[in-house]
Amino acid sequence: MPETDFLKDSKVTPGKLEFFRDSVRFEVSGTIPIESALSPRSPKLSLLFKSSENFMRFEDIELTKKVAEYEYKKSYVIAYEPWMEGAFLEAQFFQGKKAQIEPYQKKILSRGVITTPLLAKIGNVNPDEPIPQVGLFISTGVMDADLSRSQEFLLKFDAGSSTIKMNAANKKAIADLKSFLTENSSVMSFRITGTQSPEASEGKSSKLGMDRAEAVKKLLLESNVSLKENVTEIKSRTNDWFDFRLQLRGYDKLFTQRKDQYYAVLLDGSDYQSQSQSLKKITGFTQVASELFPGLRAAKIEVVAKPLPGLNQVQSALLQRALEEKSASSDLDLVDWAIAGETTPRLEDKAKIYSKMTELFRSAIPYNNLAVVKMRQAQRTLDQATKTKLWEEANELLYQASKIATDPYVLHNQGQILVLQGKTWEAYKKLSDASVLTRNQDFLKYNESLRGALDIMRGDYKLATLRFDYTYSEPKDFFNKGLAYFLSKDYANATLSFEESVMSGRNYGYGFYGLAMVAAQSAQTEVALLQLEKAINASELIYQKALVDPIFEEIRSSDEFFQIFRPSVSINEK
Repeated sequence: MPETDFLKDSKVTPGKLEFFRDSVRFEVSGTIPIESALSPRSPKLSLLFKSSENFMRFEDIELTKKVAEYEYKKSYVIAYEPWMEGAFLEAQFFQGKKAQIEPYQKKILSRGVITTPLLAKIGNVNPDEPIPQVGLFISTGVMDADLSRSQEFLLKFDAGSSTIKMNAANKKAIADLKSFLTENSSVMSFRITGTQSPEASEGKSSKLGMDRAEAVKKLLLESNVSLKENVTEIKSRTNDWFDFRLQLRGYDKLFTQRKDQYYAVLLDGSDYQSQSQSLKKITGFTQVASELFPGLRAAKIEVVAKPLPGLNQVQSALLQRALEEKSASSDLDLVDWAIAGETTPRLEDKAKIYSKMTELFRSAIPYNNLAVVKMRQAQRTLDQATKTKLWEEANELLYQASKIATDPYVLHNQGQILVLQGKTWEAYKKLSDASVLTRNQDFLKYNESLRGALDIMRGDYKLATLRFDYTYSEPKDFFNKGLAYFLSKDYANATLSFEESVMSGRNYGYGFYGLAMVAAQSAQTEVALLQLEKAINASELIYQKALVDPIFEEIRSSDEFFQIFRPSVSINEK
């Protein structure tokens, strides 16, 4: 070892190298003492940036000779390459001897590169993570429209009985229910509520209402009415004036003033027995009870459902015929075809429909939507040549769509492909142009979130925070929002956004990784390790990144960090 530490003052600024706008920027400075160098001839100082995959050697740093030392300071801006994330920057001092290959002294100035902006989610596919959904279809709105409707059906029972008699009224109720379910086969809620009246003939057992509900359930199953457990609820109501109050609403034999008397009692908040006594004191109650109470010997079926989106049977047959034939015309119009493509789940079937549509209609819709199909197919292949070919085909389709109409969806999809191809600056222009063409909030939420991700990568962190001013539900969007705040050094809002990412998808490890970054930045080692452990359990990619991320450099040498990343190895074996 040399007697003098020639590189003692050598340092790099910033102390941890960072990715910023496609490059890594830093300054190396320091001094080399002369009196300890034993009259060195032509001392040299150089830099080596090296990883296990690659290296970069820089030109010698110019040394300025002073009285007792050499001074040096030099700034660097180098284009970022992925191998640099796990590299180290090393200063190397040479004594100036001829043919000297090995440096006289070395010093590692920095390890790794902070690449936090590159964590932004832009649609790239990573191993062992869900495939991101890319591209926007031009929609008819049928999939998003709230087509749900609700209806009630009443089955009545004899006093004190839970046996269903199939009289004309009950037969009609079952027939109407089946008709409703045929037209609205997507059931969102199915509730059967058994009720009983306060009449003496109904008895005092609260079990009667539930027996009636169960009897109706049994009858429906025997009548081939499908009841899905996750949306079906069976219950009863007893000692409750709720159903009587509903009956009273439609009872037209009372003046408004008299009805108000009933409502005053029914809404006073007192218990069932007290209300019963108060109701009996109202003039004419006996007549009202005799007419309305029998309607409470019942089971009420309440259904919320909607029709399945898509074509009906006749339209489906016409569609299939058109797909099989080589005809240039169709009995279905553009909207029918668009609905068919939109409601078909498989990408292969969508491709057939949209491809045929390009033959039948001069519209941007089929070209754009077929392009989206190819973009999503590209997401599902590991072969880069196939992926590139699908992107080329998608771009050609989008070009054809743009010749027909200037559409924000077309521009967005062109931008998304450019993003995936790594052409972020060109992509940003497309996405920016798309945003000014529409005020549709659903579109803008999606488009601006991608724009915000690019702002993060471009280093415009404050601007990026403004892009995410929408209500999100996907963990990736909350993560990107948190990333923008984190890089803007607004750690409070970053924490909130990362927590929202975790809450919206606990298996999405990036929210935990974001919380670990905030904790590390605040020197909360225990919290950072806790969040890191959750993050690395979710993704191999996160695991690999955490091993080299300079953000965690201070805690990486701790025993706790070692236990998290190498749980099968004891501390003594390290």
